[in-house]
Amino acid sequence: MNRRVVVTGLGLICGVGHTTEEVWASLLAGKSGVAPITAFDTAQFTCQIAAEVKNFDPLKFIEKKEIKKMGRFIHFALAAATEAMEMSGLKVTPENCEMVGVYIGSGIGGFDIIEREHTALMEGGPRKISPFFIPATIVNLAAGHVSIRFGAQGPNLASATACTTSAHAIGDSFKIIQRGDADVMIAGGAEASITPMGIGGFAAMRALSTRNDDPEHASRPWDRDRDGFVVGEGSGILILEELEHAKARGANIMAEIVGYGLGGDAYHITSPAPEGAGGFRVMRNAIRDAKLQPNDIGYVNAHGTSTPVGDGLEACAIRNLFGEHKVAVSSTKSMTGHLLGGAGGLEAGITVLALRDQILPPTINMENQDEQTLGMDFVPNHARRAPLDYALSNSFGFGGTNGSLVFKRWNE
Repeated sequence: MNRRVVVTGLGLICGVGHTTEEVWASLLAGKSGVAPITAFDTAQFTCQIAAEVKNFDPLKFIEKKEIKKMGRFIHFALAAATEAMEMSGLKVTPENCEMVGVYIGSGIGGFDIIEREHTALMEGGPRKISPFFIPATIVNLAAGHVSIRFGAQGPNLASATACTTSAHAIGDSFKIIQRGDADVMIAGGAEASITPMGIGGFAAMRALSTRNDDPEHASRPWDRDRDGFVVGEGSGILILEELEHAKARGANIMAEIVGYGLGGDAYHITSPAPEGAGGFRVMRNAIRDAKLQPNDIGYVNAHGTSTPVGDGLEACAIRNLFGEHKVAVSSTKSMTGHLLGGAGGLEAGITVLALRDQILPPTINMENQDEQTLGMDFVPNHARRAPLDYALSNSFGFGGTNGSLVFKRWNE
């Protein structure tokens, strides 16, 4: 029999807050984290806005001499993992360390370090490249640093599946615990790609909003006037734990994870499949894995990036799956921006909070709902209370890689 898995801690950091409760309060207030970019001079860029984590001080989590040895995405992962572990109350000991694992991914990794060290190479030659360049940059070092920080000697993994990265990390961790290969997993993702190459690259694809004169209203999923997504940064980390293990130590259980679906579009490198067929399949598979029916789901935290094509296809997939059941759907990317590889972790955490507090976070900036989606409930502009037993979180990525997670309200 598969073991049950619960969530006992969260660590969330993004453009609307440095802690889980700060993020949650901002979302319920409909606060946007999007503003003009301060990390670099954007004068020559078509997109000049992003959801930066302002005033973040890595010294709160990392020794000063270690900071330059890590990419910013690792800083975020350590900050979020520290909060999640503190919230969980879990202590890693010599007795349990081999059954505590880490699975933290990143879509891009240390873009900031790659750019820094390339400049050093161009200006001073190869002798100027830092010996810490590679470990500061590669994706799995977020998981590596977190495992070292807490002494977790169980499975140590990283995913790099574009915008589905941390949904896969959480879903895979759920299955690792379910089959008995770990009792606890520190799972999620982190991203820090608000850099000249990051913003410039997405802008070159014409994927980003250019509403530079009105940044707070730039991310507007399912609104008729949406013109692209807004890059965000930060991290979302969940502590997943086998139910009896959590109960035995008196942990505060926040929700249960009950379903996971994953699959591929096999269609196009950046565009979702027609009618959102890939998204349809992973939502269906996640609900099936949870042994539920679509009408059991009360809320979907959508991928909802604010792109003209992607939003419509996800809406089509939701309609095709849920049929007559008018499920509430919202995109918190309207406030946080798109954390890319960190999005699934952040949004899984938000979904857990929605179940905990029985409140649906809104989709802000919905002024003129896309005509193709009329009749759908996107929780426009204001949070609202709603009875909620099951909720689903979607993540879809470049390359057609998709994942969905189903969470259950904890009421035992």
